[in-house]
Amino acid sequence: MKNFDKLIAAAAALITFAFVIINVIPANRTNTAEMHNVEISRAVRVINETGIVPDTSAYETIIGIYPQEDGKDLYSSPNEYVIREAGGQLYRIEYAEKHNDSDRLYVNCSAALIAAILLGMLLYLRQTVIRPFSEIREMPLELAKGDLTVPLKERKSRYFGKFLWGLDMLREKLEKTRLAELELQKEKKTMLMSLSHDIKTPLSAIKLSSQALEHGLYTDPEKQRSTARNITANAAEIEKLVNEIMRANSEELIRFDVKKGEFYLSEVIDRIKNYYSDKLTGTEFEIAEYENCLIGGDPDRLTEVLQNIIGNAVKYGDGRYIRVTFSDEEDCRLVTVANSGCSLPENELSHIFDSFWRGSNSGSREGSGLGLYICRSLMSAMNGDIFADIQDGEMRVTAVCRKG
Repeated sequence: MKNFDKLIAAAAALITFAFVIINVIPANRTNTAEMHNVEISRAVRVINETGIVPDTSAYETIIGIYPQEDGKDLYSSPNEYVIREAGGQLYRIEYAEKHNDSDRLYVNCSAALIAAILLGMLLYLRQTVIRPFSEIREMPLELAKGDLTVPLKERKSRYFGKFLWGLDMLREKLEKTRLAELELQKEKKTMLMSLSHDIKTPLSAIKLSSQALEHGLYTDPEKQRSTARNITANAAEIEKLVNEIMRANSEELIRFDVKKGEFYLSEVIDRIKNYYSDKLTGTEFEIAEYENCLIGGDPDRLTEVLQNIIGNAVKYGDGRYIRVTFSDEEDCRLVTVANSGCSLPENELSHIFDSFWRGSNSGSREGSGLGLYICRSLMSAMNGDIFADIQDGEMRVTAVCRKG
């Protein structure tokens, strides 16, 4: 903001300097000097030829022609003059330089108009672009710090409409995500406390029964067998509770906001094409011809699914080609992403949609093991499905989309 104000001040100073130059330096000085010299020469020639002093009204710069007379000072005059000899007599020829005031007025008016337009544009940019941007430039930093409560205000100029709208959507999404995480942590903590309390009862029974057996309190073989059966039953109860804990940790890992509706498949495919067409340099990226149709679900989420699949194809393929093909099955449209150079062992194929699972081909590549798990969860939320297979060295991941 301050730098732009300095730019405006510099522009104003430059305009002022230009006006000073235009109005202080006489316009067409060289031309007017040449004009009065030419007219003086013409007057001298007329006197030489006719012997008559010409009428000064015929000249633009000459204001008087005075011959030398006895008793009068030829060299005394308030005006600018030159002394010339003509017809054997000296003459004082007075002149006035002519300034083209109409040209100067035109130049001043033109310069003033240009200056007004320039300063107007700079001030307009300051008020509608620079100032609003300076007010929102800290917003990404505030979002990163976790300040998610203050909504963004739109300005009448709407130059930053889409930008502010996107930032506000990001703010709302981050706020919802944070609240959902807090709620999830609360639910998990409550569940773990409940399960921990439930585990204590069978665990105490096991400890008491094992101590009784250890100290030989049960001498009757039938009583000993009954105690052993009780220990087994309590152990099974503990195992059941532990399985519930594990299931709770694996399910609902991430909460997904899916807006169910209807959209045309081309809406998503066009996004994918525009996003990857100039990014996959060196890789043949091909999207097959397809018949457009209505799809049920959320276009943003389906785009996210396909981006995750293509991202894996880029990361784990050999970079020769990535192809997107389409097929129909009953009331579903199948979108298949195939990439060359599959390095995943077939015996690991059944685990690729598990959370936090990474294949043996991941190596040192970065990743969380959640990409395809998220894809499966999103497709399930949209009443669809997703599966993968390996054919002739190709990794093929297919999203099954329910038609609208």
